[in-house]
Parts: sequence; structure tokens; C-alpha cells
Amino acid sequence: MSTLAKFNPFQLNRLDPFREIEDIERRLESLFERNPQARTRDESLFQREWFPMVDISENDKEYLVKADLPDVSKNDVKVSVREGILEITGERKMDKEEAGRRVHRSERCYGSFLRSFTLPTGAEGEKAKADFHHGVLTVRIPKSERSVSQAIEVKVS
Repeated sequence: MSTLAKFNPFQLNRLDPFREIEDIERRLESLFERNPQARTRDESLFQREWFPMVDISENDKEYLVKADLPDVSKNDVKVSVREGILEITGERKMDKEEAGRRVHRSERCYGSFLRSFTLPTGAEGEKAKADFHHGVLTVRIPKSERSVSQAIEVKVS
């Protein structure tokens, strides 16, 4: 039987460029995905960087920055304010190897991190205070007296 006899034109797959693009996007997303559940290939090929998640809020008197730093020692964290920029640096160190201990899966990231934030006008960075408690770093940056908003009545004519 010749190879032409085996050819069946009804079994051809049509080229769908949009499906091809979606497939490429899925592959790229899984390559750069931060969610460890989305990884299906050899995870050892990817070295993920980590940085602490941060909440920033304010009230009438101060700005509040909270950073989640689980399993980071207080001695491994540094907070500084220079030229209107708040920097939080530190390192989460990998557990030391112990005899008889086997690691079956390691999804947490380790290493150094740096987060920096530009302070708004009126923030008194030189008066910032930091507190580290239960793996959460809290930085309080007071507002200057001039930056506290006041309600001003505007008359419409």
C-alpha cells in the first residue's frame, strides 16, 4: 500500500492561529507564573525571586507600611529613608541541612530582597519608626503639619 493511499484529507487539523497564540501564552504564563500550583514541568529549572508583600495605608496623622516577612529574623531586616525613598531590605535564609532529614518539596523562596517606595510630599521620613512583630514589619511615617488636609469651604457665585 502506498503512502498516498493512507492519506485521508478529512483527518487534517486546520491551522487556527488564535489557538496557537493561546497555547504560546499558556506556556509563557506557566514559565513566569509565581503560583507554584501552576507549574507542571521540571520545577528545578526555575529560580524564583521573592519579595515581601506590602500594604500601604494612611490616616490623618501618618502613613503606614506593613510588610509580611515570614521566617525572616529581625536582625536580617533593614529599614532606611533617603532622599524621600523608603527602602526595606533583608534576607530569608534557607534552613540548614540536617543529617537524616530529606526535603520532598521546597516551594518557598529564599535569598535577599529589596522593596523601595517613594514617599509622598509631606511625609516626614526622618521621623519614621519601624516595629517587627510576629513576622510583620510595620513602618510608621508621620505626616507634616502642613500636609494634613483641612476642609476649605468654597463659595460658588
